[in-house]
Amino acid sequence: MTVSESDAVVARIRPDEIVALTRALVDAPSENPGGTEALAVAILENACRDAGFTVTTHEVTPGRPNLIATLPGGDGPGLMFLGHSDVVPAGPGWTGDPYRTRLSEGVLTGRGTVDMKGGLASVVEAMSALAPLAAQGRLSGPVQLVCTVDEEEHGAGVRDLVARADTSRNFVGCVVAEPTDLVVVRGCRGASYLEIDIRGKAAHSGRPDDGRSAIYAAASIIDIIRADHEAMTASAAGLLGSGTWNVGTMSGGQGISVVAPMAALGVDRRLMPDESAEAIAEWLRGRIAAAGIESDGIEVDVAVTMEMPGFETPADHTLVTATVDALNSLDAQTSVGGWTAACDGGFVSRDLGIPAIVCGPGNINTQAHQPDESVAVDDLVTAARAYALVALELLG
Repeated sequence: MTVSESDAVVARIRPDEIVALTRALVDAPSENPGGTEALAVAILENACRDAGFTVTTHEVTPGRPNLIATLPGGDGPGLMFLGHSDVVPAGPGWTGDPYRTRLSEGVLTGRGTVDMKGGLASVVEAMSALAPLAAQGRLSGPVQLVCTVDEEEHGAGVRDLVARADTSRNFVGCVVAEPTDLVVVRGCRGASYLEIDIRGKAAHSGRPDDGRSAIYAAASIIDIIRADHEAMTASAAGLLGSGTWNVGTMSGGQGISVVAPMAALGVDRRLMPDESAEAIAEWLRGRIAAAGIESDGIEVDVAVTMEMPGFETPADHTLVTATVDALNSLDAQTSVGGWTAACDGGFVSRDLGIPAIVCGPGNINTQAHQPDESVAVDDLVTAARAYALVALELLG
């Protein structure tokens, strides 16, 4: 890559096009739960076709299509960009319509501006800036945008993607365009949900020993979970620290005057890259059995209802260093780190063997998943420029 080539690619990034596509995507509500991604994906598909990309879509379930847009290159390994089309529900507290994008003083406000329709628009513009090089046969491999459905809930889109992937096509890496404040995140913990159902024996509260309380059994299970959480976090080390537990929901009982015949716990277990949710569930079943909780009328079921794997890419991997170099060349403040959140990149890393990072415009903690979600246009433009430079460095 020469200086003149990189300058030319950067100069082809059009801020107005990024803004226009972001606004169009945000104004097409795709709340999850709801299964309403189709309209937003259609808008993204049209933008990619207009840019000259090869586009395919596949319905994961009716009305919920994954999209793959490819800028063709040579026969060498390609570069993947990964994003998702769904957004969390708007919720209360907005100062305007969450699905009518507002632009004020260089900031776009609306549900999905930062997580992550703005990131998708930045990728599309970066690929457009690379199109003249692709037409001249000067990219050693393809640049590909993959947009999945259902990232915010159960990951149906990425599961379908990896199950159908063409494993004959190699990729030098995958950039997940989630909001990281343009920090280069080289590792993420995974996430899993465990649903724990406890069945006891009802009895009159005047003679509680005649029954078996499912709520008391649930409390004992919570003690096991809390002790393991404290042990893990006390010995946390490295980029990603440790796994964590959180009991997010609890329900149970039939009435105040009845010994509780049932209870349920909804538990989040964050995963290290080498952990699996089913192995964690089996460990918990073993601890419950060892503690004698399942006895004399108490039965416990532990089921995994969601798993998103973690990943960790070496600090010296060319994907990491090329992204840092690209951002530094744009005078963008960046660093290399890890992420406590989880994302679809874990599936791409684990199941397809593609090294992954997360790097995108905006802040997931201060801007995403809250009222008046917003992102600065300058951040979207910097991201697009950086994405184009990374592709140029790795494929040019």
